[in-house]
Amino acid sequence: MTLVVYTDGACSGNPGPGGWAWAEVDGGFGAGAAAHTTNQRMEVTAAFEAVKSHTDAIEIVSDSTYVVNCFKDRWHEGWIRRGWRNSQRQPVANRDLWEPFIALVLERGNVTFRWVKGHAGDPMNDLVDRLAVEAATAQRLLTGDAPPKDLGPPDTFGTGESMTLF
Repeated sequence: MTLVVYTDGACSGNPGPGGWAWAEVDGGFGAGAAAHTTNQRMEVTAAFEAVKSHTDAIEIVSDSTYVVNCFKDRWHEGWIRRGWRNSQRQPVANRDLWEPFIALVLERGNVTFRWVKGHAGDPMNDLVDRLAVEAATAQRLLTGDAPPKDLGPPDTFGTGESMTLF
């Protein structure tokens, strides 16, 4: 039986703070963030983390054509054949993520990909979108020269109570 796992990535600023998430239809999930990234890197990271987190047959469902088409349309074969150059002979963007991800998918042989339209009412796609956005938002709060104005003073963070930060 193939496990269905939805993935998504989000980025505030692009580049900027970003988040990624995956969720199983039956309940498990994972999420994470990066301080300075792009939406494409977060989309790839979400799918890569989902595959790394599961050993059984898995179907990755993503609203990212960047992720899905790499495998469905076999972009990776051309990239490798051309020495990690794309069809325009430019270096493949995000090779540092793609290379180990592609190697894992090819080694496993039990990973498939399916595209889903984003923001179209699919409950699982909406869930991973929310998780990725929340991870990016949390990272945004931890990144930058000054805390966001909506948090309030550092001793209270808008709670009305004093707290110790460290």
